[in-house]
Amino acid sequence: MKDKIVEGTTTVGITCKDGVVFASERKATMGNLVAHKVAEKIFKIDNHIVTTIAGSVGNAQSLMKVISAEVSLYQMRNNNTMSIKAAASLTANILQSNPRYVQTLLGGLDESGASIYSLDPAGGMIKDDFISTGSGSTFAYGVLEDRCHKDITVDEAISVAIRAIKAASERDTYSGCGYLVAKVDKDGFEMLGDEKINEIIENL
Repeated sequence: MKDKIVEGTTTVGITCKDGVVFASERKATMGNLVAHKVAEKIFKIDNHIVTTIAGSVGNAQSLMKVISAEVSLYQMRNNNTMSIKAAASLTANILQSNPRYVQTLLGGLDESGASIYSLDPAGGMIKDDFISTGSGSTFAYGVLEDRCHKDITVDEAISVAIRAIKAASERDTYSGCGYLVAKVDKDGFEMLGDEKINEIIENL
């Protein structure tokens, strides 16, 4: 059977002055079929590194396992955390040697500050202040371009990210079925609960 695909998806990553924010919707599709309404598209790699995925679920899950294992091995061998740039370069090298049908956002907070990288299926790596992937990214970028700025905080970016996912879900048929939102700041990784997300949506 054809692997479940979440290329018709929307993910968002925003670099903030005090951390990073990631958001996605939860729909997974196989052609015109909504295969799942609770797809996990945000993954914690470490307490300071987060990724999002769009593409083949099988390829994405395999890639996340490899990245997590390599980051853990690095930290055990070096008794130190891996930088965001190093984690992105590692992911790029993995994809260059074994391309997968997946687009990934990887980011977090380290000693150099907050950063986010976009990685394509062949291992291309680009750093940017804010990034969106998937079929709903056109609509998400309309929100991001208007509301993101260099001094945005994590708290502000959470509302912007949710607004961007909401815009995509309302206009892109392959996006929807809820929200996932995660942040990394000085206190580490946190996945926001549904109650908090719903409270923010009501105040948009």
